[in-house]
Amino acid sequence: MTGGVSSDLWKVDLPTGTVCVKGALPQLKVAQQWLAPVSRNRVEYDWLRFAALMCPGQIPRVIAHDGQGLFAMEFLPPERYPVWKAQLLGGHVDIAAARGVGDLIGRLHSASAADPRSPQRFATDDNFDALRIEPFLRVTANAHPDLRERFAELARTTAGTHLAVVHGDVSPKNILLGPDGPVLLDAECAWFGDPAFDIAFCLNHLLIKAVKLPGHAAELRAAAHALADEHARYIDWEAPKALDARVAALLPALALARIDGTSPVEYLDAAQRREVRKVGRALLLDPAPTVGHLLDRWAMSGAPA
Repeated sequence: MTGGVSSDLWKVDLPTGTVCVKGALPQLKVAQQWLAPVSRNRVEYDWLRFAALMCPGQIPRVIAHDGQGLFAMEFLPPERYPVWKAQLLGGHVDIAAARGVGDLIGRLHSASAADPRSPQRFATDDNFDALRIEPFLRVTANAHPDLRERFAELARTTAGTHLAVVHGDVSPKNILLGPDGPVLLDAECAWFGDPAFDIAFCLNHLLIKAVKLPGHAAELRAAAHALADEHARYIDWEAPKALDARVAALLPALALARIDGTSPVEYLDAAQRREVRKVGRALLLDPAPTVGHLLDRWAMSGAPA
């Protein structure tokens, strides 16, 4: 099956039905060298089991893990579970879907923050560093030496915050729009850490798609607001303003990471990449205090949002 850059996927037809088998790759399929421990396959399996208890119907049901880097889960047919990324890039921006994603992530964050077993179960700091801190923050800093200390500060803050189980890859490509609401896939990066990362990561994707689709920029901005506002309803592990500030600080760094980091987005042209780079740098040099301010300044900068 067609997968992402980090794993192989197989659709397996069995007498009892169809399943999906996933195996982690030691070297990710990107232009730059990107190595990561295959133990992340077990991390994802553990997250899927945990999350399914909290949000049944919105997490794929896992079937088995072989202990050597492969697990099997239910197969979700694409005709019933379209990929959110494809819908967005096709110009179909569903605000209710964005709100549903915020609801799902908020419930998972809140449940994990209250679970006394989560800090030890998902103590995967090395895995998260290899998959997120290094390729998205440290590598991107090399392309922006004048912002190196700012990137280092964001890396320290993110790595040093441990409040809830973070999915780590809340991207529209990993979200299916199912009959019972959004379904979240691909939790190889799961980590007991900073929940602000998940919100910044997903909002960043929506803002970058607004650059790709300027005719839908207002809708995508509304979707970003809806997602963040719905997630905020569940913040009971810290002051909501504290998380909001960390999201606003981190998001422009992630925007630059999708241009100059290890895993750049594939759908922007050269002019659009320059636009994201321009607004990302401006928001790192003069940070927005809140997500609302960030969305307003992104729009006013000339980058659609």
